[in-house]
Amino acid sequence: MLYRAVSPFLRDSHEDVREAADIAGLILAGHPVLAEHRDHLAVHARAILDTSGDEPNRRVARQALEAWGHEVPAPEPFMEEPWGWGPHSDGRGDLEPPF
Repeated sequence: MLYRAVSPFLRDSHEDVREAADIAGLILAGHPVLAEHRDHLAVHARAILDTSGDEPNRRVARQALEAWGHEVPAPEPFMEEPWGWGPHSDGRGDLEPPF
């Protein structure tokens, strides 16, 4: 019943609505009764991995693909910010007081 309510929004013209529906569908398809929808939803999961900047959504998409036995692209490496590139133009780090 929930999947039927979410599925029309998988093709919504608004990106935020579509991504929310994708995530809901991915979570719901974890149930064995909805296994027949997983290949279709895998396409949506890959789109999230390709375009979304929302890390929790990317995590849900990656976990769904892994759980369903689909090939998952390697996660992007974490890029640590160099100390001199902090928010302060004078080179101070984030944890140093401004005085």
